[in-house]
Amino acid sequence: MTQDTTNPDPYGAASETSQGKVFTVTGQDWDSITQGLGDSAEERVVVNMGPQHPSTHGVLRLILELEGETVTEARCGIGYLHTGIEKNMEYRSWVQGVTFCTRMDYLSPFFNEATYSLGVERLLDIEDDIPEKAQVMRVLLMELNRISSHLVCIATGGMEIGALTVMTVGFRERELVLDLFELITGLRMNHAFIRPGGVAQDLPPGALDEIRDFVALMRKRLPEYAALCNANHIFKARLEGVGHLDIAGCLALGLSGPPLRATGYAWDLRKTEPYCGYEDYDFDVQTWDTADAYGRFRVRLNEMDESLRIIEQAADRLAGLEGAPVMVADKKIAWPSQLSIGADGMGNSLDHIRHIMGESMEALIHHFKLVTEGFRVPAGQAYVPIESPRGELGAHVVSDGGTRPFRAHFRDPSFTNLQATSVMSEGGMVADVIVAIASIDPVMGGVDR
Repeated sequence: MTQDTTNPDPYGAASETSQGKVFTVTGQDWDSITQGLGDSAEERVVVNMGPQHPSTHGVLRLILELEGETVTEARCGIGYLHTGIEKNMEYRSWVQGVTFCTRMDYLSPFFNEATYSLGVERLLDIEDDIPEKAQVMRVLLMELNRISSHLVCIATGGMEIGALTVMTVGFRERELVLDLFELITGLRMNHAFIRPGGVAQDLPPGALDEIRDFVALMRKRLPEYAALCNANHIFKARLEGVGHLDIAGCLALGLSGPPLRATGYAWDLRKTEPYCGYEDYDFDVQTWDTADAYGRFRVRLNEMDESLRIIEQAADRLAGLEGAPVMVADKKIAWPSQLSIGADGMGNSLDHIRHIMGESMEALIHHFKLVTEGFRVPAGQAYVPIESPRGELGAHVVSDGGTRPFRAHFRDPSFTNLQATSVMSEGGMVADVIVAIASIDPVMGGVDR
């Protein structure tokens, strides 16, 4: 049928669809949607779920057409958390762009920083010049971040189906990961720690011991999650067979991450297209064979075990890199120059300030220009995808040869995976919509950017 012309979309022409009417949903449109149903669906009702709803994982609006308790049609309404991050990055230097993109998918900020920094490094042609210690620290932080992100997914998913114990233990362990982030970077989120050329600063004293203590504790806690959920009859009844999407559906819609691996397809960019030296780590890609919400839960639970393996290997490598550099040697790129935290926890170290303020005019001029103007990046474009907790995350960065990105656009897996909402939900019950959305694990900051 032809698109409804009583409420035309100003940005798109009429289109053909195989069945049913197409509704243009733009907000504040409750009357037009319900009237559009006409007389052909007397037993059906359109319900708004969200955008302010505790089960939509952020400000996501779901427009559900119901027949009794059965969902006959489900559509997503996005854009309620739009931040303009990608556009704002065009007005900041290349390094300042990290401060913006870390705020997109706020549950996995290190991955946003990493894919952007890798793209900039490819444009600069310094991929082979990044210090080994910086690469190992990146891997360490990303795997800690993978654990914290999966914990939030499992915890919030448990809360939404009434498994409050899953929620409390999930957030309990996530706090420990955030404590490690605070110890290493000074912040619990929005770190801007992974930067073009390396990382902002070295590990603080005692960090490796804290990391090893965390790994030892998680080795005890993860089996508790498995004992609590894996064979729990109520838990399995709510998840098994819900949100089913096989491998053909995943590939057609571009889904990646746990939803794809839950179909049995072992696609993980850490193995298929390694970056940051992942090819040197011993770990296994986790899959399941049910292609449903339960399989996605089991994949995430198993992936946390594999992340602990990688963290242990990274910690062992860092122990042998004491005092090694964490930023590229090229002083025209390394920013902020020789950053280290002073005794008051602020700014550059007193030694560096003394050098640039009282000993070398050239060093002061260089530091000033590097901070205020930034470095120039050769004209070109690059895309370096990485495996985030939600799937393939990539930054397409474009340079016109200046000190700012000409364009930065992110391929966020939450946005792509959210396409599966209708396929997973239609034909199921209203309560199953919540489980299906939770199994995708969307973060609306990444969707709307």
